[in-house]
Amino acid sequence: MRTANPALNPKLFEREGRATVPGETMTAQGTANKTGVLLLLLVVPAFWIWNKFSSLPLEELGSAAMPWMFGGMIVGFILAMVTIFKKTVAGVTAPLYALAQGVFLGAISLVFEASFPGIVLQAVGLTLGVMFVMLGLYKSGVIKVTAKLRMAIVAATGGIALLYIASIVLGFFGVGIPLIHGSGTFGILFSLFVVGVAAFNLVLDFDFVDRASAAGFPKYMEWYGAFGLIVTLVWLYLELLRLLSKLNSRR
Repeated sequence: MRTANPALNPKLFEREGRATVPGETMTAQGTANKTGVLLLLLVVPAFWIWNKFSSLPLEELGSAAMPWMFGGMIVGFILAMVTIFKKTVAGVTAPLYALAQGVFLGAISLVFEASFPGIVLQAVGLTLGVMFVMLGLYKSGVIKVTAKLRMAIVAATGGIALLYIASIVLGFFGVGIPLIHGSGTFGILFSLFVVGVAAFNLVLDFDFVDRASAAGFPKYMEWYGAFGLIVTLVWLYLELLRLLSKLNSRR
């Protein structure tokens, strides 16, 4: 039941035990419904930010959007940590997390859109497309979640995380990693690889929710499972934005 998504770590689920009240158990359908609610809560503030700043000229957009972007990112990170370590409050913190991420995504999307018109619509469409394709491949049994697949995706995700952390640390010293930020062939191949890993994380998340539901975990874990799926979808969207921006910068 292992998943690369830290929000859906199996040990966290196992600590919660199983529901003792009949009818109060986690279900895959309930998790799907709550995922839809969180997506709606994410989209609303994103649209609000978009409408608020989209008319600004390019030279003013960055300074106007940055406070919202960093504010949403920081608040979202705090809420994510609270949700991960206090899962019983996921019904409250997961919706708040979605709202904060909506502010963050709305602001960062504007910055990308200002540089590459049309990129946001492409990234949104690709994110939804990838999600439904991976769900279809998982439900149809084309992709089977085996122990080896889990280990490979966990290892790849961990390696990507370490590389991003190294990039952030080196950035403070004015050192960049072309593989991550460059728009050359290797930079694009790297982004394609990361998008692929993020997509397969969705499969692991689907599998984990199914297994946890079959095991009869408490009802509030539906919010927690939905939160984990949103974490992966946000990551996938950001990586698609990064990939599309690299491709557009080569034109």
